[in-house]
Amino acid sequence: MTTLVTIGQAAKQTGLSAKMIRHYEEAGLLKKANRTDAGYRLYNSQQLQQLSFIKQARTLGFSIAQVSSLLDLWRNPQRSSKEVKQLAEQHLDEIKQKVAELQQMQKVLQQLADSCCGDDQPQCAILDGLQR
Repeated sequence: MTTLVTIGQAAKQTGLSAKMIRHYEEAGLLKKANRTDAGYRLYNSQQLQQLSFIKQARTLGFSIAQVSSLLDLWRNPQRSSKEVKQLAEQHLDEIKQKVAELQQMQKVLQQLADSCCGDDQPQCAILDGLQR
């Protein structure tokens, strides 16, 4: 017999909030849960495993669309690992781009902060630099 758990129990077991579990259901990442006569959602072990998968993928920054693709690949025993690797490498490239953008922002902001006297005078190199 399959053990079913409520959304509260699923949240505890997966580390997700009930709100996020409902969101992932609505986004189509997770099959709609069966419901009790009283309307409570019930999740089986396969759904809990999928929720853990989704949480880990989201923790790594994959978008909902990317997670959907990864889930499709995960569920498909005929998949090619090449497809999975391509998705991961594409995401890795996006992360590298974001890191480069953040480093550039840090550099400019550090230059602005270094050029500001930080005294009681109204002149501020940071505000001047933001006007450009």
